[in-house]
Amino acid sequence: MEIKVNFLDNLRIEAKFDDFSVIADQPIRYKGDGSAPSPFDYFLASSALCAAYFIKVYCNSRDISTEGIRLSQNNIVDPEDRYNQIFQIQVEIPEHISDKDRQGILRSVERCTVKKVIQTGPEFKIETVENLDQDAQAMLMVDADEDHSTFILGKDLPLEQTIANMTEILAGLGMKIEIASWRNIVPHVWSLHIRDAASPMCFTNGKGATKESALCSALGEFIERLNCNFFYNDQYLGQEIANSDFVHYPNEKWFKPGPNDELPTEILDEYCLDIYDPEGELRGSHLIDTNSGNVERGIVSIPYTRHSDGETVYFPSNLVENLFLSNGMSAGNNFEEAKVQCLSEIFERAVKREIIEQELVLPDVPESVLAKYPSIVEGIKGLEEQGFPVVVKDASLGGRFPVMCVTLMNPKTGGVFASFGAHPSLEVALERSLTELLQGRSFEGLNDVQKPTFNSMAVSEPENFVEHFIDSTGVISWRFFSAKHDFEFVEWDFSGSNEQECATLFGILETLGKEAYVAEFTGLGTACRILVPDYSEVYPVEDLIWDNTNKALNYREDILNIHKLSDEQLADLVERLEESQLDNYIDIITLIGIEFDENTVWGQLTILELKILIYLALGEIEEAIELVGEFLQYNDNTVERGLFYQAMHATLEVALNDDLEIEDYLTAFTRMYGEEVINNVIGSINGDVKFYGLTPTSMALEGLDKHQRLIESYKKLHKMRASLAS
Repeated sequence: MEIKVNFLDNLRIEAKFDDFSVIADQPIRYKGDGSAPSPFDYFLASSALCAAYFIKVYCNSRDISTEGIRLSQNNIVDPEDRYNQIFQIQVEIPEHISDKDRQGILRSVERCTVKKVIQTGPEFKIETVENLDQDAQAMLMVDADEDHSTFILGKDLPLEQTIANMTEILAGLGMKIEIASWRNIVPHVWSLHIRDAASPMCFTNGKGATKESALCSALGEFIERLNCNFFYNDQYLGQEIANSDFVHYPNEKWFKPGPNDELPTEILDEYCLDIYDPEGELRGSHLIDTNSGNVERGIVSIPYTRHSDGETVYFPSNLVENLFLSNGMSAGNNFEEAKVQCLSEIFERAVKREIIEQELVLPDVPESVLAKYPSIVEGIKGLEEQGFPVVVKDASLGGRFPVMCVTLMNPKTGGVFASFGAHPSLEVALERSLTELLQGRSFEGLNDVQKPTFNSMAVSEPENFVEHFIDSTGVISWRFFSAKHDFEFVEWDFSGSNEQECATLFGILETLGKEAYVAEFTGLGTACRILVPDYSEVYPVEDLIWDNTNKALNYREDILNIHKLSDEQLADLVERLEESQLDNYIDIITLIGIEFDENTVWGQLTILELKILIYLALGEIEEAIELVGEFLQYNDNTVERGLFYQAMHATLEVALNDDLEIEDYLTAFTRMYGEEVINNVIGSINGDVKFYGLTPTSMALEGLDKHQRLIESYKKLHKMRASLAS
């Protein structure tokens, strides 16, 4: 994690990381102002807080109340060596907690990350650099060993060379990539989380049988997502980008809808139009680009090559981002390698969807076959030794598709996690199934998986597949575990050279009657994106009309300018929100595509709360109190914000009751909620305070540091593409 430090007045210093800012000072006796804890105080507190966190995680996973559990830490200093200290952590545990859980709580403290880092003994490297922002890959900790080359199935270059190549690409772009976490909780199963240090919203996860293959996976996914603009899906890219020569790619084209909002004739082809506009209801306005919001410019479209005949077909960027998410994207050492990965993922997800929605029963993989892959068997054994039964199934549907499945059961919670993997090699597909199962997860994380069900509707609803796509936490059917399987086991093998595998996978699509469209990217390594209409979509086609992300264009400018709107404009905005039938609990971040700091009121703001604030600004307190009641009944905002609305509800009840006078209750309300809260409540009701907690901003995004960092991240990519096109 990158922590940047600013020097403030006197001895005060500020550490900034992610969305947080921490101020440190020194006591007055050391010439400071005593306005904040010292850096060493924060260090001491971190180990106590970390220990308490692991206790909380242990108790939450077992439904144990933490009431009565207390923890303290003292550091005992050696009088002859002040750097030699004992951290004494004491835990008070109520008598009603069983001996087993008492021991479990103490063992959980042993897992404290701060403690383990201190005990291991971190290495400090101190150096000068010309520019902090250009010291691009300082935190990757990649030790390239020129004397060793590790080859794995499906990759044309050794892992060491691939990592070096991708690291160089990202360094050239000016992105500082940091490793936020590693996990290796069972043998031969590694995963890690990497991110752009300057813009942590740009992140990927990697997985593999070794730490090198996991790092390679994460870097490859980072590069593929940069190439395909996935990090910036649904996000407003700002006025400068919106009005530049191109928004996404130099080869994009813009087409204007017809005079009656008809679709431009230049986009899609007949095959795609039959899928995406079967009833002729899709309009040009549905496909306006969300990222730029440039309605006057028209529909920005990206060229794809139709695989069957090599013809160019233009796909609206809006359609791709609304329906496909990250499906069908990949980077590789060459295009064939990348396309094999793309197609493998497409088959993995399509077959997974078919199996889950149709409640298909898969055959188990015989022990004799599993025995051929000892490292995979060892990983499975590691899970079972931790109390998680594992079943390994052939998901090829009778040898038709290169897909495998590893399913984990959690007897502690009754949950089930079905992980799928695909590749022309059965071994690689099986390894991917296992590593996907534990990607970024601890054993505690496996407590959150869903319980199986016999409810077919719950299994087949589209939202269930979306959850399976995002993190595999959707629900599966109990029928999945029936002893009467629908297919016989096949020890399939689609492997060959990358060229042969690529041809084989495209051939499978052809037998299904599916057309594929390919976009190749060379500006940032080698990557591609493959779309298979009516097969590789994640969201239903109907979303283009009924739940399109460009609904942001109806609200973005007004919401960002809310402090400047007249009463008439505010009334119009709230009326549009009411008539839209949007879910009141959609957050404003999602609605308008702006990344607010989640620790601010903007970051927690929902449509419901926005309506409340508008009604208060308009003096329409009867409408406000109804929504405040709803807010108090269902919300996950901060405690402070909840108390503000509790005070608001009580004060509005007085204001709306002719028999009550607010002066009679001010003292009690102030004692209950505090003077500052009550002043802001009354000010919000009488009009002296408008939009309490929302800092002013505009379409220029002033004060929105998190979103500005995202745009700066994209500008690096945009600049590189512009330079290559010139």
